[in-house]
Amino acid sequence: MSEGAGNPPRDCPGALGPFMVDSPNAARQPVLVMRILIIEDDVETAQFLQKALKESGHAADVAHDGDDGITLAREGSHDVLIVDRMLPKQDGLTIVKTLRAEGVRTPVLFLSALGAVDDRVKGLKAGGDDYLTKPYAFTELLARVEALVRRVEPQESQTRYQVGDLILDRLSHRVTRGGEAIPLQPREYRLLEYMMRNAGQVVTRTMLLENVWDYHFDPQTNVIDVHVSRLRAKIDKGFGAPLLHTVRGTGYMLSDGAV
Repeated sequence: MSEGAGNPPRDCPGALGPFMVDSPNAARQPVLVMRILIIEDDVETAQFLQKALKESGHAADVAHDGDDGITLAREGSHDVLIVDRMLPKQDGLTIVKTLRAEGVRTPVLFLSALGAVDDRVKGLKAGGDDYLTKPYAFTELLARVEALVRRVEPQESQTRYQVGDLILDRLSHRVTRGGEAIPLQPREYRLLEYMMRNAGQVVTRTMLLENVWDYHFDPQTNVIDVHVSRLRAKIDKGFGAPLLHTVRGTGYMLSDGAV
């Protein structure tokens, strides 16, 4: 059971309330587009955080117990983990200690109602990078998360991806090919960013559904095909060799070589 359940952020009148004194809708554009994993068993708290982070321009996944949380964290596809201390199956301290022992260096922000000095020290000694107590201001949480990403070594928090002459800059959200700017819709940008993170590797339909659309099931639509087709038209049409390839029966690959 999550400690501090029912304690929404200080800048929100209710965890799922439609208005906030310091709303993410009014927040500045994020310095980085981050993918964040929230490990929190209180459904209301997790839903608020996920919604607020998405409204701030980031992608957010949720795990409601320690086992699911550590499984997702091991994938290494997140920029930051937000971890509750008290969780079913595995507590937050155990999760972070295990990840650090396995060599997973993803930054961790503990978010907990356990705010005594000894509690904060235990969190940091377990391998946490920061510790924020409930109740909290969402704007402070967002600033702390962004600071954690900026502190990570450049090779671990890449801000610029390049495949051939196609470049995606996460700081400016600018995409160019051969020096020519390519305007993308938000979903197209997320799709391209994910594929560039995995350049040279096949990405399956399931991987795209879970990491770009946040679906953990197949809605049986052609949404992926439509977006891939639009993206291909923007990044390949009128340029030299194609970069976005279809791997028949498997998925897609972004590569500047033959597939």
